[in-house]
Amino acid sequence: MTTATATATKNKKSPVRRRVLAGVGAFAVLLAGYCVYAIAHTTVLHTEIEIDATPDEVWRVLADRDAYPEWNPFLVSSTGELKVGARITNVLKDTNGKETTFRPELLAVEPGKELRWIGRVGFGGIFDGEHSFRIEPLDGGRSKLIQEERFNGVAVPFTVGMLNDTIKPQFDAMNHALAERAAG
Repeated sequence: MTTATATATKNKKSPVRRRVLAGVGAFAVLLAGYCVYAIAHTTVLHTEIEIDATPDEVWRVLADRDAYPEWNPFLVSSTGELKVGARITNVLKDTNGKETTFRPELLAVEPGKELRWIGRVGFGGIFDGEHSFRIEPLDGGRSKLIQEERFNGVAVPFTVGMLNDTIKPQFDAMNHALAERAAG
């Protein structure tokens, strides 16, 4: 093969190679953009309820995790020390009755005020959920319980419907059960 023939053959492949590389590059840019969006975009499930009990009474029910199987329709089990930085083991039940076990890290443990943890699927950035229970005092010895979870990660946009359909109703169910137990 002469040098001229090799150069002509190389030039014929170059436009195809350039198109393939451009396509791969465009795909990589789109994928990177999606990942940045999914990680930066937060999906929030938010519920709240007013309770005829003081913040300390609400906290006692929330912190008595040994009693969860008796009354809690959502977190059917929770074990481990309530201490910032510790990992606890929670078992949640969705509206379909499916149980999921996870081991979140505690971020805040403030009796009468807040319990907050973060759970991650994988190494982080895939499906992260920061769950919180905040208790606010109201007039007349009453309280407001705010249960919220903030989700981030590349898998979250694919699960928003499931989260709203099977998890958020369980937040409400737990809130009502907790309110009944704390007021009773």
